[in-house]
Amino acid sequence: MDVTTTAGLTAASALLGVEVVERKGAGHPDTLADGTAEAISRAYSRYCLEEFGAILHHNTDKTSLLGGAADVRFGHSELTAPVQVLVNGRITAALGDHAIPVADIVTTAARDYLAGALPLLDVARWVDVQPRLTQASSPGAVSDPGAAAREASRQRWFAPRTLDDLAERHRMFSNDTSAGVAYWPLGIAEQLALHVEEQLTSEAFRAEHPYYGTDIKLMVVRHGPRVQLTACVPQIARETPDLDTYITRRTQARDLITHLASAIAPEHHLTVSVNTRDDDSRPELYLTATGSSIESGDEGVVGRGNRANGLISMLRPWSAEGVSGKNPVYHVGKLYNLAAAEAARRLHEETGLDCAVALVSQSGRDLTDPWQAIVQSSGPNPIGNARVRQVIADVMGDLGTLREQLLDGKLATA
Repeated sequence: MDVTTTAGLTAASALLGVEVVERKGAGHPDTLADGTAEAISRAYSRYCLEEFGAILHHNTDKTSLLGGAADVRFGHSELTAPVQVLVNGRITAALGDHAIPVADIVTTAARDYLAGALPLLDVARWVDVQPRLTQASSPGAVSDPGAAAREASRQRWFAPRTLDDLAERHRMFSNDTSAGVAYWPLGIAEQLALHVEEQLTSEAFRAEHPYYGTDIKLMVVRHGPRVQLTACVPQIARETPDLDTYITRRTQARDLITHLASAIAPEHHLTVSVNTRDDDSRPELYLTATGSSIESGDEGVVGRGNRANGLISMLRPWSAEGVSGKNPVYHVGKLYNLAAAEAARRLHEETGLDCAVALVSQSGRDLTDPWQAIVQSSGPNPIGNARVRQVIADVMGDLGTLREQLLDGKLATA
């Protein structure tokens, strides 16, 4: 592992005079796509562990959702066309003669996840799951009559005869040349975006305010002590009898957000706007049947929404990798982003400095030995290479714990 450390991190939270931060909420179509892909990966992984004692090769990180259609009016709503879940990717369909019920696993996991995320969506009637999965290997499976006798041949990547055909059981290596990027700590605008959205989509808030949906999107812009926040907050049509009620609750949402934000940033001057596209005279309003725009033509795609830390922070370092749905065993696009976040957190706790970490993989290299590790920190002096090397080695040596957290659903990927 080549380690590079530099000082003078310009994107340190304490030095950023301006922040531009977006957060797509729990019911946003892109967040739903991420969550669906990850739920399918978890369900498939659990099946494999229970049946075989190992996770077979799979990836569902190209999953997308196509919005349905809905008839929405004050006091009434109904869907008129289903949400389509296009599960694009590759999944091992059998281990030797043991066939895996892939379609059932995928369909059940997708519907169960969406039922939890959107309780008002009748998933049995209005969610159409379309598994579009193959077992084709990536480039590297060169036809060779002698290869059949060789252990862990690429030709067996998605068609293993036994667990011995899983290459990672012989040597755990990176599946791709990629980079995982993360930073710590969070800035004020980032804390605001996370905290406000999490509160507004929490079970407790939804129980108290059943007329708000979860397809909430926040954009937070901070200029020094001045914070401007724009929020899109849907309302549930059947809980909203008329325009006056909608307007009253829109104002209430603005006041609630202002209160939540003030608790995070009490010394900042806050301006909050809600549903700025509304036209009360027409009316054109953010009124929904299920609380999400996925019901009415919007689309969601894995990797288009929040990064692994739950944010889209425009002026910070970040990776474009879609983390959700990737195999948790060896996919560096997942593991290195999450490992970089843990390394940045540990380095900050040890030094008190703002830290940004990039872990760069090299396809075929040992998974726990990144090709490059780059750490930028605030302050006049870089963190010592030996300390960085030890922290990263510790994090990479603990990937098993990270995998357990992913399989238990305790570690977010978006």
